[in-house]
Parts: sequence; structure tokens; C-alpha cells
Amino acid sequence: MKKYIEIYNHYKELITSNQLKEGDKLPSLRKAEAIFNVSKTTVLNAYFELQADGYIISSEKSGYYVCYNVNHNKRNNDIIINNTNIKYDLKSGNADKECFDIALWQRYIKSALRQEERLLSYGDVQGEQDLREVLCDYISQKRNVSASPDRIVIGAGVHSLLGILCSLIESPKTVSFPDKSFIQGISVFENYGHNISIKNKNADIIYVSPSHMTSFGSVMPIKRRIEMINHTNHTGTLIIEDDFDSDFVYQSKPTPAIYALSGGKNVVYMGSFANVLIPGIRISFMVLTEELAKEFEKKKACFTQTASKTEQIALCGYIRDGHIRSQTRKIRRHYTEKTKEFFKELKKELSSAKISISENGINIRLDTAYNKSLDEFEKNSISIFIRSYENGILKLIIIPSAVEKEDIPKAVKTLKAVLT
Repeated sequence: MKKYIEIYNHYKELITSNQLKEGDKLPSLRKAEAIFNVSKTTVLNAYFELQADGYIISSEKSGYYVCYNVNHNKRNNDIIINNTNIKYDLKSGNADKECFDIALWQRYIKSALRQEERLLSYGDVQGEQDLREVLCDYISQKRNVSASPDRIVIGAGVHSLLGILCSLIESPKTVSFPDKSFIQGISVFENYGHNISIKNKNADIIYVSPSHMTSFGSVMPIKRRIEMINHTNHTGTLIIEDDFDSDFVYQSKPTPAIYALSGGKNVVYMGSFANVLIPGIRISFMVLTEELAKEFEKKKACFTQTASKTEQIALCGYIRDGHIRSQTRKIRRHYTEKTKEFFKELKKELSSAKISISENGINIRLDTAYNKSLDEFEKNSISIFIRSYENGILKLIIIPSAVEKEDIPKAVKTLKAVLT
């Protein structure tokens, strides 16, 4: 076993057994070197793994702290460059102000607020009926997903919908994820008593994001999707298809949803509007199997609606009037141009680095030699996702969506100054 794995397991055991509690500080890199009699790089790699799996976070000029809460499983999945004074956000995937017509959305919100009688009552637990009807047409045209309104459940984000889904499924089940990156989703299933595994084809439930399989935005090929359908037809395995980023597949030909290929058998389809609109509009939905829809109807009184009724009414009108299609085209074009521009500047400034654009077209991967401290990112006010730092090679995932186009050259030059 590699030494950094031993260090990782050592601290993971201390944290998960509550011997190290949330907020406790880990030994400094220098002190950990002496404790384990290893190099600084080995300690860094162990700490990177602990950060990537959400057990610790780094704090500028302070050190590493436990962020895992044994009671609540609160974990953070990224290696965090923890600086409140971020000038260039290359990690979050947030929108910029050019990508969405706020004034148009405000008109639909105002229209919803004029429906006074409707707003005097609580929202439908399953989601507003007219929005569910509009969603039926939307997902049919967009992804060839056929579903009736009674099979659709609306909520404020995928996380809240997974909680409902877990309530409909008897536990314990074995749930497989493609990797450890979706910490929030994993935590939901753990909290409901399910057993988590990674890349386990024999699991009872398989969670996949076909248009964003990895942190780099890899897209699942059609052959693999068909293999999954054949597998569930033979085993009865439930597939949860999170169609995250399906609107942003630029580099390869769009592939059909697993739900569409299977006819909906043994597949729960999940979608969200956060990426197409803006993250602040938290409306997501899922299409249940026939069996799970019946179970939801039985337990309906146990649930509450988490999505704003006003926003649901507004979104219904926004989709019905065709704005969602024009918004999707606009944001595709906007992010494609931005990613290509950032990529072009990187190639010009860092010609020796290995740089590529992801299949989904919104992420950039950069691998380069590096021999500085990671504090350089914080000092230069850069927030970034670090995949790994080993043997002098730093691997980054860059998401330039939050950087304004006119700031791209300056952002790249700042990044270059850190890396060279």
C-alpha cells in the first residue's frame, strides 16, 4: 500500500470515529512529515485525498481543518482553495450576468404574483399541475422522455428529490455511484440506511450522470447506455439517470437519454433548470417509474413541497412561451465561445502544458509541471478545482463560466503567473 494511502486511512478513521471532530485542526505539513517520516509531497497527496472526499478543508495561511460531521455527514467534495476574496472563479460553474435575461424573468415572476387567489394556498406536494403538464411536452421534445404528469415530482434541487426517492425505496439497498464526487447525493442515501459502493454493476441501484460522468465532463457513449438497459432488463436494477449537463454536449453528437432508450422501465429520470437558467432558480424534477409513482401516491401526505410556488408558476409560463428553447441556444453559444476563448488563451500562454476541452464542452483540463505551494492560488485570488498533485504534476479542472469574457485574458495571465 502506498504511504499516502496509509496516512489517508489513518486520518479518515480518526475523523469518522469522531476522535477528530468538525473544526479540529490537522497537523501542519511539516509536522506530519516528521510524524510519519515521509516527504512533504506524500503528506500533501494524503491531504488532497481527504479534501477530495470531503473530510477536511484548507484555510489560507492557517492549515487544514476537519469539515466532516459524523452526525450529519456534511462533507465538501472539492479540494477547496478557501479564500473569500476570489477574483477569478474557475471552479464553481456559476453563471455570469450576460447569460440570462433577468428582466424577462422578473416579468414572469410579477405575472405569477398577480395570481393572488392561487398564492393564498399551499403548493401541490407533487408540484404545480400546469408546470408538470408543460414539463411533459418539454422533456418529450428535448430528450424523447415520455411521461404523464402523475409520474413527475417537482422539488427545489436534485438533493431534495433524492430524499423523496429514498423514502419510496425499501432499505437497505446497495447504491452504486460512478465516483465519490457527488457527496451530497451519497450522503442522502447513507442517511436512509443504504450501502454505498463505487462502480458496482451488481448494485441494486445505479446512479449515473450520462452527460457528466466524471469531474472532467466525460459523456457516456451510446453502447454503454444500451448495456445498462440490457443489464437492468435482466436484473431489475433501478437506474437513476441524472441528466445533468445534457444541454451542454458540444464536442460529441448528443446521445439519447437512458430513460428514452429503455421506455422508462426501471429508470428514474432527473432533470434541473439551474444550469440552463441561473443557479438561484432552484427547480428540479424527476420522472418516477410506474411502481414508484404508485408508492409516492400512497405516501404523498408525508412530503412537503420545497420549490417556490411563485417560481413554479413563473417557470411554467416561461417554458410555455418558448423562452426556454431560446435560452438554451443562447447559453450553449455563450459558454461554447467562452470555453473556446479561455482554451485559446491557455494554449498561447502555457504552450508546454497538456490542455483539452471536455466532451460536454464546458470544462477544460490542464496538466502541467508544478513545484510551488498551492497557497499561490489563494494569494492570487483564484478559486480552482485540483484533481491531483503528484510527482511534480498538477492536474486542474477549469470551469470558466463565471468569468466575464473581457476578463478571460487577465484570468489566464494570472493563472500563468501561478503555474510558472
